[in-house]
Amino acid sequence: MDAHAKQASVDADTEPFDRGSQLVAGLGPVVFNVALFIWFWGQWPVLLALAGVWAVLGFVNVWLVEWVSRRSGRAMAETVRMLANLAGSLVGGTATHWHPLAWVFVPYSLLLFSGMDRWVRLRTVTYLAGVAGVALGSGAEPGMSAAFLLLAVCGFLVSEKRITALRGVLEQVLRQREELEKTHQALARTHGALEAAHQELQQLHQRALEQERLSSLGMLAAGVAHEINNPMSFVTSNVHSMLRDLRDEPDLPEVMKEYVDDVLPATLDGIKRVNTIVGDLRRFARGDPEAHTAYELDTEVETALRIAHGQLSHVRVEKELGDVGRSVGRPRQIVQVLVNLLVNAGQATASGGEVRIRTRRDGDSIQVEVSDTGTGMSEETKHHLFEPFFTTKPAGEGTGLGLSVVHGIVKSHGGRIEVESEEGKGTCFKLRLPLVPPLLQYEPSTDGGMRRREG
Repeated sequence: MDAHAKQASVDADTEPFDRGSQLVAGLGPVVFNVALFIWFWGQWPVLLALAGVWAVLGFVNVWLVEWVSRRSGRAMAETVRMLANLAGSLVGGTATHWHPLAWVFVPYSLLLFSGMDRWVRLRTVTYLAGVAGVALGSGAEPGMSAAFLLLAVCGFLVSEKRITALRGVLEQVLRQREELEKTHQALARTHGALEAAHQELQQLHQRALEQERLSSLGMLAAGVAHEINNPMSFVTSNVHSMLRDLRDEPDLPEVMKEYVDDVLPATLDGIKRVNTIVGDLRRFARGDPEAHTAYELDTEVETALRIAHGQLSHVRVEKELGDVGRSVGRPRQIVQVLVNLLVNAGQATASGGEVRIRTRRDGDSIQVEVSDTGTGMSEETKHHLFEPFFTTKPAGEGTGLGLSVVHGIVKSHGGRIEVESEEGKGTCFKLRLPLVPPLLQYEPSTDGGMRRREG
């Protein structure tokens, strides 16, 4: 706090004290005026002058000083008070021929305008000089004048010393109040930081729980897929053997020819589909770190469609695969991205709606679009869409991690993801992935694949 502001604060804090002391000090003039009225009773010109002085000073001290203080400040108000008291002392002293009861007003008046501003001494000197000059010039007894003037000076100095001490106490209180306010603000900031840290820890804890749960589910899915894969191998082998043996049988009954021509081949196609789905599930659920490798994006799209089939059975699925060729990346992560987007699209789309996935090559990058005719999203939802733990699904139906993971995977591949959506008109996610992540040194090979750059 600067000096001017501190002075204003101290003045504001001492103003109630000044008003209280002025109110008590105002009882003195009443007593002195009553004594003067009794002493000069019958001398009507003197009484008339004293009554006029009393009325004017009462008006000035009770109303005018407060009015000036509100509009021009305390220093100006005290100056007005000093000038009024000076005029009153001169009129009263001259009218009573400087009677001792009139002289009493001189030291007592200093108590009424001994404020705490820097002009207090100048006002005091002006007041005493004016009284001394007029008193001695109008025939006042010099010894009495000197006595009351010295008493006024001593009384003023004692009063000033006390007020200075009070000022020091108030400044100390003000400093302590500032320190308490700073401490309170620091505690508030610390509390806010602790709250933010607590929330972050809760989010990290929740994320760890979700990751542990997803890891456990992945291990469970991989185990289930493995258990299914073993008996399916026997089934596949046995059906193949049965079909081969029936085809080699020369005298095959007519009823069995239908099995050879239709039933068993269709069964093998079904078994092949089951084996493909199991293989996709095992590859998708595998938890070991995945290295960058060359992959066919359109093949991974087919894999994602098979995995997400259960969430898309109520809608019409359209695919437009642009034969984009081979690219480099982590195919399991790419499948994870596509499955998440397809599942979200299916959950956001009512029965009979449409989900469309489209791929195309654009120079050195691949574009993937997953769109639906579902409920769409508001601008507020789109603003928070890729934040961890943000979800619009009911409690227990979503973790809010899916799209944040999608965003992280796309970024780690050097790509970007955009979303276009309007409430009631569906959503379209657009992915742009480079053929080769920027940190890898690969180039297309002559056989249509990818090879590491030399040099």
